[in-house]
Amino acid sequence: MPHTPEPDEDDLDTLAPPQPVFHVEQALLGALLLDPHRQDDVSGIAADSFSTAAHAALYGAITTLPRPDPAEHPKNTKWLDRVLAKAQEQARGLTASYLHTLVQVCPWPSHAPAYARMVEAEHARRRLHTAAERLVHTVHDASLPHPVQTVLTEAEALAAVADDIATRFPPRAGVLPRTPAPPPPAAPHPAEAAEEEQLLLATATAYPAGIDSVRWLLPDDLTVALHTGLWQCLTALARRGEPVDPVTVLWEAQQRGLLDDASAPDEVLRLLAEPAGSVEHWGERALQRSLLATAEHTGRRIQAYADDPANTPFQLVVGARRALADVAAVRTRWQHATAATPPQRQRPAPTTRAGPPTTRAAPTARSSRATR
Repeated sequence: MPHTPEPDEDDLDTLAPPQPVFHVEQALLGALLLDPHRQDDVSGIAADSFSTAAHAALYGAITTLPRPDPAEHPKNTKWLDRVLAKAQEQARGLTASYLHTLVQVCPWPSHAPAYARMVEAEHARRRLHTAAERLVHTVHDASLPHPVQTVLTEAEALAAVADDIATRFPPRAGVLPRTPAPPPPAAPHPAEAAEEEQLLLATATAYPAGIDSVRWLLPDDLTVALHTGLWQCLTALARRGEPVDPVTVLWEAQQRGLLDDASAPDEVLRLLAEPAGSVEHWGERALQRSLLATAEHTGRRIQAYADDPANTPFQLVVGARRALADVAAVRTRWQHATAATPPQRQRPAPTTRAGPPTTRAAPTARSSRATR
């Protein structure tokens, strides 16, 4: 095959294979170069299923060019010359010697369907990793005007990838990834989150009637351990129909052992003494943070699963769906929180640095805190 090397072309024969799939791709391409009719036995892959641009270009050329005559193909290199010329349009570094290498390293051309299945499995892993990476990136995109909706859209896209993989690799019951899940992410704005959670607790203490309107808010949505415990105290008192004020909440906190954590009683009383805004507003803020944190943790979990080559496509699908179920659960609560509610007495909502403004509010004792 005539070939004039380019000065900047890569010597693909000397590249170290980055992953085992590199060898699989070589074997598949070698099989198709030897016996082009074996394309009929290969399914589930396309040019973008390959891990390198050179392999993608070769597969694209093999599958788009007219097939050679089976009787003439072993006698000359005319078809191989056309494949090389076509592939070089996308990958200039390809050489005739690399095509010769592919033919030489193919163990059994008849195993092409098995090689294609392996290429498809590795491509599924990369697709899942890419979609999870996009989800994590979206969580941290501060430029988004509507972060929750955009993040949920990316979560849906990730779920669609998992569903598509499942159509080719149906998950088996009980086959979970063995990869340890990464720890949950830290709060992106810990000081802001802590301050808003304090306002939630103080406002709920001052206006306990608002607690029932935020039943979609769970203690674990709060980022500070003390705040989680105090919200449990508030909801317990409200559920039992007992009086709610800073002193009764303090007593409930003592009964639950919250003061054993070096939390001084006067500190708790100060925390509960300055209400502002409405319980619904601060509850939505806490839930939004929880949703974004859950989405990030889900994306990182799926990335970790996809990064582990020991996980099969079956395990990746099961692991991804389990992780995405956490996002779905928070999403359901978010939909309840943001659903239309009957008209209420309103006042200007507190101004905050993140999230859309809201006009729902309750009477406050110190409204100046709401605009800090």
